[in-house]
Amino acid sequence: MLRDFGCRAVQSAIFVICLATYADVVRAHDAGVAPLAIRGYDPVAYFTEGRASPGAADFEYAWDGYRYRFVSAANRALFRADPLHYAPQFEGTCAMALVLGYKDEADPENWLISDNKLYVFKGPKGPSRFGAGLSENFGKANDTWLKLPK
Repeated sequence: MLRDFGCRAVQSAIFVICLATYADVVRAHDAGVAPLAIRGYDPVAYFTEGRASPGAADFEYAWDGYRYRFVSAANRALFRADPLHYAPQFEGTCAMALVLGYKDEADPENWLISDNKLYVFKGPKGPSRFGAGLSENFGKANDTWLKLPK
């Protein structure tokens, strides 16, 4: 009976290892098909380095339907621990375009952190225009975002 228990323990351990490996494969597969977020720029670097920094494919993480890239494993770990804090608002869509009632892709080189949230914009004037009337502009952008088809 003790010998039989040992076999079950080994089988259970093998099952757990296989399940963990399967989960990693699924995550890797999901990361390969999900679109690249903010053109591959590291969302954490805006907060930690104060600048737009392209991430590396070696430090990638899939979250909320997108692949995010990071400059380091440490930045990826920060994102994984609190993605809602670091992910760009409006899925990286130009916040100023949303204020004006339409959707447009942002250039991650044009950005603003306000109220501990990251916003990206299509052009270099976007951050100052958006920031000038932040609460009103956020309300307009959010209204447009909620009306857009997903």
